[in-house]
Formats: sequence, structure tokens, C-alpha cells
Amino acid sequence: MAEQNGEVTIVGQGAKLEGNVVSAGSLRVDGQVKGQINADGDVMLSAQSNVEATIHAANVVVSGRLKGDINAKAKVELARGGRVDGNITTKALVIQEGGIFNGQSVMDAAAAAAAAPAQARPTEAAKPQG
Repeated sequence: MAEQNGEVTIVGQGAKLEGNVVSAGSLRVDGQVKGQINADGDVMLSAQSNVEATIHAANVVVSGRLKGDINAKAKVELARGGRVDGNITTKALVIQEGGIFNGQSVMDAAAAAAAAPAQARPTEAAKPQG
């Protein structure tokens, strides 16, 4: 996970946040978040994290549990032991052995670049058919 301007916001283990989380840099979640996450940098969900949110970021790494959609400009990585229940829109998707993904993925450079905080889900026309 690359740090933007050296800034990393950390939601510590045992912390519970509800609402919108906005970070000008990168964000690491060790606790619980429910709502929406918007980061100009990267978002990392550690193994002990439990998140129910829509995530908008440059890159996203999921090692914990996420229930919600991901809109990443560049790359999403689902690590061993990580779980995503939701849709992913990104340029590149990596799922390590032992990662669990339940949802639909759209790997489209134009759709990922256009992923704005107001866009919760890709349009029906952008979803793969078949």
C-alpha cells in the first residue's frame, strides 16, 4: 500500500465508526466501520477489520471482512483470509488463494477512472453479460 504525502489515517482495533470516513491520504482500518469510506490514497482493511461500507479509493487491500462495494481507480487485492460480499469496479483485481469474493466485478479502465464518491454501483450497461 503506497502512502500519499506520508499521511495514513488509522481506525484502531476496538474502534467503531458509523457514518462517512474521509481521508486526504491513505486509510488503514483495524476496527469496525459502517457507512462510506472515501480516500484520496489507498485503503487497507486489516485481518481483524469488519467493515460494512462503500469504498472509493485509489487502491484497496482487503484482509478482513467487507460487506459493500469497492470503487478503486487502480487495483483491488483480496488477501488470504479476506472476504468481500459486494461488487468491485477497478482496473486490476487480485484474489489470493483463500480469499473469498461474492459479487460482480467490472474490470474496466474507464469505469474505474470514473468511479466517483457519488457512484455506489456501476450502471447496468457496464456490467458484464453472460
